[in-house]
Amino acid sequence: MTVILLRHGRSTSNTAHTLAGRSEGVDLDDKGRAQAQGIVDRIGELPVKAIVRSPLLRCQNTVAPLAGALGLQPRVDDRLTEVDYGSWTGRKIAELVKESLWPVIQQQPSAAVFPDGEGLAQVQARAVAAVREIDRALAQEHDGDTLWIACTHGDVIKAVLADALGVHLDGFQRIVADPASMSVIRYTPHRPFVLHVNHTGTDLSSSLRPKPEEPKSDQPGTPDDAAPTHDATVGGSTD
Repeated sequence: MTVILLRHGRSTSNTAHTLAGRSEGVDLDDKGRAQAQGIVDRIGELPVKAIVRSPLLRCQNTVAPLAGALGLQPRVDDRLTEVDYGSWTGRKIAELVKESLWPVIQQQPSAAVFPDGEGLAQVQARAVAAVREIDRALAQEHDGDTLWIACTHGDVIKAVLADALGVHLDGFQRIVADPASMSVIRYTPHRPFVLHVNHTGTDLSSSLRPKPEEPKSDQPGTPDDAAPTHDATVGGSTD
């Protein structure tokens, strides 16, 4: 099962340099709307089977063009919503950098709890649980490997990627998730494989396209000699 973690397009709060959090009515700006339209071409013919999104407006409008092009009805999962920044919500970033909590968020985010809000450790727990649960459910629903999109928010994506990479939450600030970026994780019974991080190019890798089935053979060099798909290939991939 493979998930594309899609961050919403640039929002009016991004350009105002404020922390939107869960504020109502924060929409995409002109660039964000163009990014949302561009996602259709970036996904191209990839066989996306489902779109799951945060309940916030900026995610709704990010996936709307793609959902229309694919004929899919996006599902909403509250566990993919933005961090509850509590009393920090709506404030200018220039003000927040002066708060005593700011260095904690930078250096030890696992200990950071926003005033009247939630902690980043809570965010990671709910988001990872949601992605893994949805991933398993879609595998059963579609009877096998499925490519799907989770449209969510920057810190949420970084927290999920940190888990997939086996990185402690205190290292999640090393990960970047720009507006409209796509990060890709393939989950297997043994471990996740991170295929892309912060992808903002024109299209995603052909590694996300289903591979044609090849006939089995007793001859050396055929797929029968390859490692199982849930194992890492020693020496690196061979495609």
